[in-house]
Amino acid sequence: MIRKILFGLILVIGAALALFFTLGPIWIERDLNRRADIELPAVSPEAEALHDRLIIADMHSDTLLWKRNLLNRSGRGHMDLARLQEGNVALQVFSSVTQSPSGQNYDSNSADTDNITWLAIGQLQPVRTWMSLLERSLYHAGKLRRAERESDGALRIVRSRADIDALLADRQRGEPVIGALLSIEGLHNLEGDAANFDRLFDAGYRMAGLTHFFDNELGGSMHGLEKGGLTEFGRAIVRRMEQAGMIVDIAHASPAMVDDILAMATRPVVSSHGGVQAVCDVNRNLTDDQIAAVAATDGVIGIGYWDGALCSFEPADVVASILHVRDLVGIRHVGLGSDFDGSTTVGFDTSELAVITQLLLDAGLSEGEIAQVMGGNVIRVLRDGLPAR
Repeated sequence: MIRKILFGLILVIGAALALFFTLGPIWIERDLNRRADIELPAVSPEAEALHDRLIIADMHSDTLLWKRNLLNRSGRGHMDLARLQEGNVALQVFSSVTQSPSGQNYDSNSADTDNITWLAIGQLQPVRTWMSLLERSLYHAGKLRRAERESDGALRIVRSRADIDALLADRQRGEPVIGALLSIEGLHNLEGDAANFDRLFDAGYRMAGLTHFFDNELGGSMHGLEKGGLTEFGRAIVRRMEQAGMIVDIAHASPAMVDDILAMATRPVVSSHGGVQAVCDVNRNLTDDQIAAVAATDGVIGIGYWDGALCSFEPADVVASILHVRDLVGIRHVGLGSDFDGSTTVGFDTSELAVITQLLLDAGLSEGEIAQVMGGNVIRVLRDGLPAR
């Protein structure tokens, strides 16, 4: 009898583990990366033709976090190579997310817990990634390199100004190549050691936000407990980023940290993904003073598509946010920052980006202004900020 009970328990545990390692990651992502059930505006032939002529760049996606092959069309999430091609995206920034606190919220989070540890185990990532934030980012970079190698030239990692120029020249010749740039969502993956900056830079990372949903060794998050400014370690890393040619991103930084970064910045700074408080009044979004301060560095505000950025799922509110930045500081300082696959619910995926082009046309923007918003401004900041080669 005892043997039968033990055997039964072993079978139950085995079945539970099989579900955890196979279907678990799929169920988790389906629950976290959703598409809202809304009706999108029709896209006119004029808008479609314009969209096909644009150089489109998006400053933030978390697709590398999930157990999916970027090269295969997926029935879940918001982005993959096929959908990037259908959306005519020329350059996509892929972020590395390495820690996510339990009960994550916009107001106050401790750094003491981490949901991504279980995700890394459940996705059967290499053991080295289970307990090391640095190794998680190195794994994400390796994942993108493998996609590049296996894409038959359809995907190309961008690390320098020369890479951007080559990408644009090839697309102008009609080659449907898509550029991919690596970013970091919170430099807690340095694990408190400045020497790890070189490992991340050598792995291809060219943009980074200093914090994510909790305070860390570099300073305060807008969602942290203390919400302080830059630490001395944080200041040293910002200087190192500017020297090396890594774009400084203020997304998720506390107001005090934003002020400290902008006060010391000597190169353009971005807010890669988020909204504006004038359209959606939550702490996740930028005040008019912060927008003006980013513009003063000749930087760009990336507008996101999820409800935390918009207080809705409507593409019309993406455009309302874009227009607010334009009216405040000029068309030169606004771009796209979707936060696709960032545990977000959105009204459209990357294959449907032409709805934004349509609504920008409807709002009376010229083709030149639309070209700036949809990618020109982001390309400019990257060319200004990345190493020459």
